[in-house]
Amino acid sequence: MNEQPWQLQIFKKAIKKKEKLRLLERNFSVEPSHVILDLGCAQGILSYFLRQKGGYWISTDLDMVNLRTSMDLLQSNCLQISPGILPFKSASFDLVVSLDYLEHLDDDEQCLREIYRVLKVGGRLILATPHTGRLYLLNRLRPILGLKLEMYGHKREGYRLKDLESKLTGTGFQVEAKKTFSRFFSEALELAINFLYIRLYSQKFTGALRDGHIRPTTAEEFGSKKRTFKLYSLIYPLTWFLSRLDKLLFFQKGYSLLVWAKKTTQS
Repeated sequence: MNEQPWQLQIFKKAIKKKEKLRLLERNFSVEPSHVILDLGCAQGILSYFLRQKGGYWISTDLDMVNLRTSMDLLQSNCLQISPGILPFKSASFDLVVSLDYLEHLDDDEQCLREIYRVLKVGGRLILATPHTGRLYLLNRLRPILGLKLEMYGHKREGYRLKDLESKLTGTGFQVEAKKTFSRFFSEALELAINFLYIRLYSQKFTGALRDGHIRPTTAEEFGSKKRTFKLYSLIYPLTWFLSRLDKLLFFQKGYSLLVWAKKTTQS
């Protein structure tokens, strides 16, 4: 029996990614004729599941390491792009899905203008970013633990919802819905995992990657850490249980944002 692709093995133990996919699938509908831009596919994990919804997909990323990894999983239509620049004709896409990409760019507003340009009138954008604000204590804790922005490949900590909405409406988008997820317990668990991963392997990292160094990015890197992954798999039921404590914090906003927006007029 063939072993499941390593990206999907990680996904099965990734609390935050699974929550993100659940939220996306509740508000995700495409037609077979739709052309969809996957902007910032990373290692192709969420792209793999979303492509199963149908449509014609083009997956892009800044990082060739990511694209080679994604190509192994997605098999087709993976393209490297420059930061914030979309090499496509205007009004080419019915939908743009941009998951945890905007925070990696120096000029996020240029990227939003490009997204607006390549969308058809009536086309939609699904955007995910980190969420931040004055009371987001774990965001203050990261740099104290040595988890600086460059460890994540980020140019900024994240976005306040009102600031992101302002950027979207200023570009011409109509914001249709927004949702936060990953409350304190889920985010604290991911922070702890990132911290341990970097502490264990930081001396072995070379080169700059779009996603930084908080997770394996290639099959070889995953294979070299297979024992660590097996140990984490043993304690995963406990981490999953602890993440469920987020339900007690129903009054709290999450550390990640999902925003659905629509292009209503010609650019």
